[in-house]
Amino acid sequence: MLPHILKLAAGVGLFMFAAYLLEESLKNLSGRQFKIFLQRITRNTPGAIAGGAVVTGVLQSSTMVILMVLAFVGAGVFTLENAMAIILGANLGTTLDSWLVATAGFKINIEVAAYPAVCVGGLLLILFGNRKTLKFASYFIFGFGLLFIGLSFMKTALEEQVKVFDFERYSDMPPFIFMLIGFGLTLLVQSSSVTMALALSALHAGALHFPSAVLVVLGSETGTTIKIMLTALHGNATKKRIVTGNFLYNLCMTLLAFIFMKPTLWLITSGFNIHDPLIGLVTFSTLVNLVGIILFAPFLRGFVGFLENRFTHTATSNVAFIDHANIHEPELALELFHKETAFFLHNSMLFNMSLLELETTQLVSNNEFTKINEERHFFSMPVEAKYEFLKQLQGELQTFYLKLRSALHESQNSSLDQYAAAVRNSMYSSKCMKDIISNLNNLRQSSKDIKYDFFLKQKAETGHLYDTLRTLCNEKHEPTHETFRHILSDMQYNYNESLHRFYKELYESPIESLDITVLLNFNRELYASNKAMLMAVKDFLSDEKTVLTISEMSAEDHGNA
Repeated sequence: MLPHILKLAAGVGLFMFAAYLLEESLKNLSGRQFKIFLQRITRNTPGAIAGGAVVTGVLQSSTMVILMVLAFVGAGVFTLENAMAIILGANLGTTLDSWLVATAGFKINIEVAAYPAVCVGGLLLILFGNRKTLKFASYFIFGFGLLFIGLSFMKTALEEQVKVFDFERYSDMPPFIFMLIGFGLTLLVQSSSVTMALALSALHAGALHFPSAVLVVLGSETGTTIKIMLTALHGNATKKRIVTGNFLYNLCMTLLAFIFMKPTLWLITSGFNIHDPLIGLVTFSTLVNLVGIILFAPFLRGFVGFLENRFTHTATSNVAFIDHANIHEPELALELFHKETAFFLHNSMLFNMSLLELETTQLVSNNEFTKINEERHFFSMPVEAKYEFLKQLQGELQTFYLKLRSALHESQNSSLDQYAAAVRNSMYSSKCMKDIISNLNNLRQSSKDIKYDFFLKQKAETGHLYDTLRTLCNEKHEPTHETFRHILSDMQYNYNESLHRFYKELYESPIESLDITVLLNFNRELYASNKAMLMAVKDFLSDEKTVLTISEMSAEDHGNA
């Protein structure tokens, strides 16, 4: 019994990996023109429905299409109504894969084509993997073969399991149990296509009766929406409306299909005269989604209106203090801009320090900033999301800066310019850190002492710098230009000293050329990041005279480096 279960699990894994390869290959092969095509055909509701069906039929992932729609909506390309229409079509388009599996996967010996496809795809990937088009074409061929090998594993495993396990005793379970199984499976594997393939395999092997398989597929209709809902949990109001609309639509269609399941099954078996349960199951799935389009399309505008009345508060803005600032009260607005700049520097420092795995306890002791970050889930964001957060916040600060500058008295513009410069330098510092993430991981995980010790040394010096900067920010009096000059001089000395020490160690323990490149790139970018953060703190804390002095010294220092 255990070997059959393991083979079934292996089949599911292969099927999921194959679906991923197909999705990646088609996504990369489609390129810009494919997205432009999607924009053009979705300008009205019928076109959007058809476009959603066609694109999902090609890409074979309704989740991917919906995520693409969320991105387009965020960029203002689609209206909410068009986005919902595309989703209606996407649910229909995803059934194409089910037809392919039900016909080719069970009606013919697909392994005759699957094994050669894996062989050809693998060989092409090894020989031409450095060419983008051939690489993703290889992914497609390899994925196509794996898809049906995985299906074959599932099919044979369930056929063998039926021989040793009596599934009949579970056939009289309440209908909602089968729906719950479908929901749970789809929630677990995050693919209704995998659930459909499992249901078809179980139906073919006799482990499920036709009505039970239909209930499993019905449960998957709602299960597939959960992942998409989670991706937009902290998004703006429009994205929340879309994922809520997708969930409500699938939930309503699941309930309607469940209520009218018996007459629908009668229509399939007697009206359409389909007696093959495999074809009947995919017909049911297609019919449900087609009827859903017919029922919902006329009421789409009203449905969108209902959604627009929900989630009226949007999370499109990342600013914490200037969102309610009024440029007609410029002095107060400047004070809020100052506080927003402090918040930006705080988060930029957190970002940089977290990449180096430096202790941030003292930094997060700022209860006000920490509370804001907790509300926005900043601490739990992945690295890319944190960086995007900083980029958007910088853009919003720059936009407000341009508005406020025209409202301020000329004597106040110098302070505003310094705050804007602090934000730019701080953002550049974080960009430098982001650009060496791969170098960081390489050094941090290296088994070579010369690389790992170099990383530890640079980490310790950077930690000391950030402790110094935090202290300067917390002091009540303004730092002198000599303070910044001294810090910058130490940084320059440490940068040059680390290079001299590294070259000396190379003579004693030679390392590969690529490792040398990694170390030099890491050292250069870390120095640039630290220097930019120092300049950011200087711009934020110093008066205009100090700023000019330090800026001139920075230019000289850059020339000597």
